[in-house]
Amino acid sequence: MWEVTIQHKGLRAYRVVRGSTQKEAELKAGLQLAKWDERWNSLLVKQKKTDLLSFGKETASSLTEEIQEHVTALGTLLKSSLQQPPLGWDCLKDKTTFSENHPRKPMAGVKPIKPGISVIPLKPDVPVMPPEPNGSQFLPAITFIHTFLGMRRIKAMKAASDLASAKMQWRENCASLETSYQSELAKWSKNCASIETAYQSALTQWNRDCASIETGFQAAMSAYSKQLSAWEKNRACYESTVKEQHTHIDQLKNEFTEGDVKAVEFFCSEVLNHSSYPDNFPQDSTVSFNQSNRVLVVDFELPNQSALPKIKEVKYIAARNQHQKVPMSEAWMKRTYDDVLYQVALRTLHELFAADESETLKSIVFNGWVRSIDKATGIETHGCILSVQAEREEFLQINLSQVEPKACFRKLKGVASSKLTELAPIRPILTINKEDPRFVDSYAVAETLDDRTNLAAMDWVDFENLVREIFEKEFSKNGGEVKITQASRDGGVDAIAFDPDPIRGGKIIIQAKRYTNVVGVAAVRDLFGTVHNEGANKGILVTTSTYGPDAYEFAKGKPLTLLSGNELLGLLAAHGHKAKIDLQEAKLLSKLTIE
Repeated sequence: MWEVTIQHKGLRAYRVVRGSTQKEAELKAGLQLAKWDERWNSLLVKQKKTDLLSFGKETASSLTEEIQEHVTALGTLLKSSLQQPPLGWDCLKDKTTFSENHPRKPMAGVKPIKPGISVIPLKPDVPVMPPEPNGSQFLPAITFIHTFLGMRRIKAMKAASDLASAKMQWRENCASLETSYQSELAKWSKNCASIETAYQSALTQWNRDCASIETGFQAAMSAYSKQLSAWEKNRACYESTVKEQHTHIDQLKNEFTEGDVKAVEFFCSEVLNHSSYPDNFPQDSTVSFNQSNRVLVVDFELPNQSALPKIKEVKYIAARNQHQKVPMSEAWMKRTYDDVLYQVALRTLHELFAADESETLKSIVFNGWVRSIDKATGIETHGCILSVQAEREEFLQINLSQVEPKACFRKLKGVASSKLTELAPIRPILTINKEDPRFVDSYAVAETLDDRTNLAAMDWVDFENLVREIFEKEFSKNGGEVKITQASRDGGVDAIAFDPDPIRGGKIIIQAKRYTNVVGVAAVRDLFGTVHNEGANKGILVTTSTYGPDAYEFAKGKPLTLLSGNELLGLLAAHGHKAKIDLQEAKLLSKLTIE
């Protein structure tokens, strides 16, 4: 189990958020903080509106409505729980999906259009040569008369002359046609060569562009392959982690059915952690399961009266441009506080029995504890003010939607004072069967120290374990024992020593303060209150720094011991360990860490 303690100073709200994994706990804590911030911002906006006349009535109405919603929520703590489905084991499984986006596969580049082969113009036709003239074309028709008249010879000579002239003209025409043809042929050949050169140039550029596109595509595919491989590896790791978590939950479910103590305590704690209460309720609890008789004991932190609204409504006085708060009556405060605590007790029993589908829990004991300030002494007290035990069969026969909480509590033979507002402590019906649920396993630190180790800059968990270890060596001389406590529910206790000495021994509260500034009287006063609340014989405050005069003055005449940093170094040296305390170095390291 992982725990994260969060608080909101503005709302004066705090909560211990738990999760089966660190990631789950941090996610829940982040969501709750965001919700608180949203609510706080809303309240700031409303507060700002109260300063404006135009929003006076609206603000008063809104604040009153919010108060009424709070009052309604307090009156329906039990009924609202009855309307919610019980927590199942599947709800504890991580259902989130792998959030990393799948890498996008690159698309092959679009190749440019291949240049087409240019159309070669038609080759000029060979010119058709005119027919060569012959003599018959020029021979005149010679009649019989021409023969006798001597004209035949004259005509023949003329015909021969005309033939020669025609042939010369023919040759000239043929030469002209041939010259024109050769000129056109030369132009055609040159044009064809130019077209072919342009085509080859375009084809070369096209091949170059295609090669560049292919190279870019292959580079993109190579990068995509690496991204895909990393993505698949991350997804496989995530799915493996989720699968392991699901397997673990399934295993716990089977162990819960068989009555395994750890599985029962884990699931019951989860049921209580998932129960939604107003933000100013403590919402902290400890459970213990007795396997032999199947009885679950719940120590539940109840809210004190400060969790109830003090204002009944807000009225807007237009004449003075002011808001007037109408306080709740004392009778309402007492009546509502009693009703809320009885509802919480019955609601807790209902949620646990409803979630137990395997009927592993035969009986549940609810002990309600309240932390408050004793008005007579001003010291914080922590006492059990109501206790009730419910058998499964008897409790499930009750129609909780119709009961009056206090009467139902009495029907179950619950124990409580007549007026819970008096916070009169009572003896629990059954206490948790553990020496102290706050104790956790410790580890050795002293052997890792040397004269370079700065105690003021040490991890605070290591420092608490070091203090426990040194005091364990100190108290072991007389057979004593020292236990370290959890940080989340220690009630101001870092370690508890048990000294068997009949005169000066007993239960001793130890607090470790790894401070770089002077310890003021407030820390000493808190220790004294814790000693009184725990019923201890003595308190010891250990720090890496020093104490102010007011701290020593307050400790006079009280069962308190204040150990400064130098005295701690001396105690370490007495047990053969060396270390140093450099407050300036610790402050510098802390500043660098923050930055």
